[in-house]
Amino acid sequence: MNQKIGPETGTKTSTEIIAGITTFLTMAYIIFVNADILSVTGMDRTAVITVTCLVSGLVTIATGMITRSPIAMAPGMGLNAFFAFTLVLNQGIRWQVALGIVFIAGTVFLLLTLVGLRKKIVEAVPRELLSAIAVGIGIFIAFMGLQNLGLVVDDPATLVKAAPLSKTVLIGLAGLLCMVVLEILKIRGSLLIGILLSTLLAILFGETPLPSKIISLDTNISLVFGKLEIMEALKLSLLAPIFSMLFIDLFDSVGSLLGLAKEAGMIDEKGDIPKFDRILNIDAAASMLGAVCGTSTTTTYIESASGIASGGRRGLTSIVTGSLFLLSILFIPLFSIVPRYATAPALIMVGFFMAKNILDIDFKKLEVGFPSFIIILMIALSYSISTGLAFGFLSYSLIMILKGKPGEIKPAFWVVNILCVLFFVL
Repeated sequence: MNQKIGPETGTKTSTEIIAGITTFLTMAYIIFVNADILSVTGMDRTAVITVTCLVSGLVTIATGMITRSPIAMAPGMGLNAFFAFTLVLNQGIRWQVALGIVFIAGTVFLLLTLVGLRKKIVEAVPRELLSAIAVGIGIFIAFMGLQNLGLVVDDPATLVKAAPLSKTVLIGLAGLLCMVVLEILKIRGSLLIGILLSTLLAILFGETPLPSKIISLDTNISLVFGKLEIMEALKLSLLAPIFSMLFIDLFDSVGSLLGLAKEAGMIDEKGDIPKFDRILNIDAAASMLGAVCGTSTTTTYIESASGIASGGRRGLTSIVTGSLFLLSILFIPLFSIVPRYATAPALIMVGFFMAKNILDIDFKKLEVGFPSFIIILMIALSYSISTGLAFGFLSYSLIMILKGKPGEIKPAFWVVNILCVLFFVL
């Protein structure tokens, strides 16, 4: 394989390709999960599967080409649940109007990004809290991995508990052990190799059937494409749902980007992210494109960290990931055989890699140590990046006020506080 060295980071082309494949396999579950969630609203499941592949592929490729960063994007988990269960099922909003809400939120996002407000918000966050975001997301990802593996399950008395070591759990743990050993030996592509090993074991032990066909040509998206109703979504009564979606996407995407940027070495010596504006522009435009095509809010994916952990540093990683999403439109039956418990170990490893950012937090300084602790705790336990950030940001401001140093809070951070309060109120 070609071993060209990237001019920006010194990474090999082969490393970037492996990283792109790893990111895809780690987040490919969204192809089916997104369709399962959105289909409860009455949307056609097959059409949503195709649209998920199409939007994820196009936006991720655009991210790689325009920003030259290893960031992948797809319809966001949590945001799709808010779309389906809160807006449509609970509030009785038709899915066509809900798509209009997604489009409006994406438009506002783009405007906020173009005027520089989103960047100012990021620059106003203390560096220790940025490290806490990365740690919190890492624990969140690892927790997701343990759930997908089937090792941690729900319990009515204690909320969660360890599950018995079933055959599928053991298969996933074998993949995890493989990843750990390969990491110790410093062999590139350890996460991808572990995923493939678990998938192979699942096939050999009869836990995952071989696909009945390799190629599927069922790519009709007309049942959801262009069905959004923007004018209906502009009603005053829908202002609260629009704001809620704005806030969740704002802090989910910003939180994910900050965590991924630290892992990918995208932060310069001044603590800034030079590519941040371009990534945020694509993130906002992606939601608008997704709404037009027929899916919920598209955002930055924390699973991109799996490719970054595999050595991905350039846009080629994203281009490979996006290309595989587009290819999935034809090969959905083949990609569907990779079980979630096979990709779960990669999430656990990513959580481990991101947790090292805790070393950058000075817990002896209560004004940053306690808010950092709250961010880490609440991101994982509330199962929401935006909720964790809201609690952490507000606690930081309250401590600074009580300490008599409100002047040390940057002006843009007061905007963040207002948004956090509105988030809880609405």
